[in-house]
Amino acid sequence: MSFIAVLFALLLEQARPLGRGNPVHASLRAWVRWSTRNFDAGKPFHGWLAWGFAVGGPSLAALAIYWLLDAFLGWPVAVLWSVAVLYVTLGFRQFSFHFTQIRDALADGDEDHARELLADWQQIDASELPRSEIVRHVIEYSVLAAHRHVFGVLAWFAVLAVFGFGPAGAVLYRLSEFVVRYWQHKSKTQHQPVSEALQQTAAEAWAVIDWVPARITAISFAVVGSFEEAIDGWRNYEPKSDGDNDGIILAATSGAVNIRLGDAASMAAYPADGPSVIPPVLGEMSGESTPGQMPELAHLAVIVGLVWRTVVMWMVLLALLTLARLLG
Repeated sequence: MSFIAVLFALLLEQARPLGRGNPVHASLRAWVRWSTRNFDAGKPFHGWLAWGFAVGGPSLAALAIYWLLDAFLGWPVAVLWSVAVLYVTLGFRQFSFHFTQIRDALADGDEDHARELLADWQQIDASELPRSEIVRHVIEYSVLAAHRHVFGVLAWFAVLAVFGFGPAGAVLYRLSEFVVRYWQHKSKTQHQPVSEALQQTAAEAWAVIDWVPARITAISFAVVGSFEEAIDGWRNYEPKSDGDNDGIILAATSGAVNIRLGDAASMAAYPADGPSVIPPVLGEMSGESTPGQMPELAHLAVIVGLVWRTVVMWMVLLALLTLARLLG
């Protein structure tokens, strides 16, 4: 019933998105803080122990609740639990308002306000960015945020749900990304430093967990965009990626819609204390730009179309998988 769970979660999130400071995200941050305080002793073993409790604990809890509901109350109640978990972990509205505000400011010709909005969103100095660089930043951040909020979550949820693990994959994916960003932020504060071992552990785990979803997203963009150019951009970037999953997505996006992305514009960090889970640092694209046109305001609509076509493709695939499972 993956299709039903995802459909209702997306509809609910569109109708009533989670706000900042909601109790669910606050509770998860408190759990991560507790795991850090109690298990981060500076050694690699302790790093994996802290990561296991911070990420594995909520994932296993989501799985246990799903199994109990399915066993004692039936699959419809278990599906409702999956909807609730996906509502927290999946959705556009947790980041899309930034995109909309900046797009509207650029459409009104208010580039200063657009720079302010971009700086507030990404916590960077955007005061000297020209218009094309503002658009490029927005495209890169939005594409990768869509991957984190939607396509990566869908990939892990769909795969594990097929094997009866319910929404555990969605929790695992989003928390794996969150702890990387959160611990990087905490390592820079004086009141709660985080060890290098723990940060390295989280980064290694995230690179592995996001490896397959990043490539699924890249393939999806190629299918709904310009396939040959997207695959060519991916193939050209892969040898120099050094494991950079974000760069793979940006390279495929660039080819899919013929937009120049990458270079030094991809180096800003996401806010560490935001309510949602979004990428910590964009790939540097090896200091190079991809081929394509210079980003313009009209390209923002092209990116929106690319993302929504990919969502439709995912929903069709999930519907077919659900139908095949019912018939089988």
